[in-house]
Amino acid sequence: MTDAPASTAPADSPHHPSHMSARLDDNDPPWPLRPWIMAAICAAAGLAFHALVDQDYGDALAAWRSALATFVAVAAVVFVLGVELRRWHWALGFALGWGTILGLIAWQTAGYNLQGNPFQWPFWSGLLAVLVATPLFQTRRDVAPDWRFWKLWQMPYARLHSHAWTDAVIGAASLAFVGVTFLLIVLISEMFHLIGIDLIRDLLNDEWFGWMLAGAAFGGAVGLLRERDRLVSTLQRLVMIVLAVLAPVLAAALVIFLLSLAGAGLAKLWASGFSTAALMLAAAAFAVLLANAVIGNGDDDRAGNPLLRWAAPVLAVAVLPLAGIATYSMHLRVIQYGWTPERIWGVIAAAIALAYGLAGLWAVVKGRRDFDDVLRPLQQKLAIGVALLALLLALPIVDFGAISTRDQLARLTSGTTPTEKFDWAAMAYDFGPEGRAALAQLARSPKKIRADAAKAALAAKNRWDLTGPQGPVLLKPFAQRLRVIPADRPLPAEARERVAGTYMCSRAKACVAVWLGAERIGVLGQNGPGEAVNFDFVSRNKDGRWVQGDMGREARSAQPDGDLSTATVTVETVEQRRILVNGVPESGAFE
Repeated sequence: MTDAPASTAPADSPHHPSHMSARLDDNDPPWPLRPWIMAAICAAAGLAFHALVDQDYGDALAAWRSALATFVAVAAVVFVLGVELRRWHWALGFALGWGTILGLIAWQTAGYNLQGNPFQWPFWSGLLAVLVATPLFQTRRDVAPDWRFWKLWQMPYARLHSHAWTDAVIGAASLAFVGVTFLLIVLISEMFHLIGIDLIRDLLNDEWFGWMLAGAAFGGAVGLLRERDRLVSTLQRLVMIVLAVLAPVLAAALVIFLLSLAGAGLAKLWASGFSTAALMLAAAAFAVLLANAVIGNGDDDRAGNPLLRWAAPVLAVAVLPLAGIATYSMHLRVIQYGWTPERIWGVIAAAIALAYGLAGLWAVVKGRRDFDDVLRPLQQKLAIGVALLALLLALPIVDFGAISTRDQLARLTSGTTPTEKFDWAAMAYDFGPEGRAALAQLARSPKKIRADAAKAALAAKNRWDLTGPQGPVLLKPFAQRLRVIPADRPLPAEARERVAGTYMCSRAKACVAVWLGAERIGVLGQNGPGEAVNFDFVSRNKDGRWVQGDMGREARSAQPDGDLSTATVTVETVEQRRILVNGVPESGAFE
């Protein structure tokens, strides 16, 4: 399969290859408007994203808003990273397709938990799928004679590898550019503030402007770098050279580590206090990364230094024992504590690492010194497999929460896990509808301790209320825990709901709401007698909604400059108000 030029142009045309010195591929004509178009697309996406996620702190985001926000963000980023003038409609379809998929995953995931948080394991799995699929799409777009995408494994490895590294470099550089842009705008805003112009400063305080600026900076940076991808390729090679230098260091460390384990055994790993599986998988990922930095895109791109050439096969082989240790660690963890969604995902990650380890070992055994010629096509097939597996696992086909619920219930029923050590928070907030259904069933248990713990888990407003040293505590209804001062002035329904959901009172055994004005309430809460008292305000904002925080404070107006030598100087006695509990101040002065 060979590359076909997108179009031909006369020698004096600005689209002739002689005029494309900034582009790495002569099939891609220059696109001078690309930075502006990409900046506009991402700026609009930033505004739309803000409009979808903008709401009061503490409120759960609606599932449909999470889905649309994810669609906008993913579609915009994937499009600007992967679009070219040739076959731009392919890139548009690819971006919209993945945006829709990730949006639906976010919708399903947000509805899976009570907080409406889409950032769960299925979401990250879908994100991994799109990250791996993007360079596959770019390569297929470059070389495919038509839109049919089967036989992906026949794509040229050098181009695929180059796209993957270039995307990573451009993405990282563009994110860095966003940070530099914000620093520059802050500097400019402070300069103008010195002369009394606060327009830019005020804009920076508005979240919509921040999202728009971040989007514009990111899109513009990607557009600029794509139009100069020959320079980006040089930067990519530099990054690979720098990483390749680290390969002998990691190879030597892994050899010493694995030989030490062979003599001392694995017992010290389990007593280290760290997650052995996570550490081993991280080491395996770095080994794969550095090995690829050494072998490069092909025979002409591999490192010539003998030390680097010998380090690469060592790293490729070391992945297998590291993955084996991670798998065994996960096995022990499951035997001790049972299945949870995190452990299921950990086992899947360990299985992927084992596949890469077996591929590396097979390549070294078969290819020996030229092992990279065998490894590259295997890695291409593994990349395609990982993308498909990640997408499959992100979809709501297999419910890891249901699997975990059945296993944990069996351990609780059999006595393997005592009631006081049972993870009630995970059952309520990590295992989805199946977990909460199981809690509802346990709440009817004839065993009072178990039933009370299940009722407390169901009544909790967040998972952190269930992770204390005493485990779940069944609280009285909020009406019995709340005291309003003065007692003859009840709280409005919306204010009462806001007070009940604050960190001060959500799990407090005693909660006091003190009227401080028509639109401001001081709230105190204590989780138990003798514990610290938490204090904050609940106040009505300009939209008429009750929110946590002091909305009643007015910003101090700027005072006119004067001549201190002739100014009138007096001492003023200021009367302040604060809340006392048994004569001890529990709040700062608020007036």
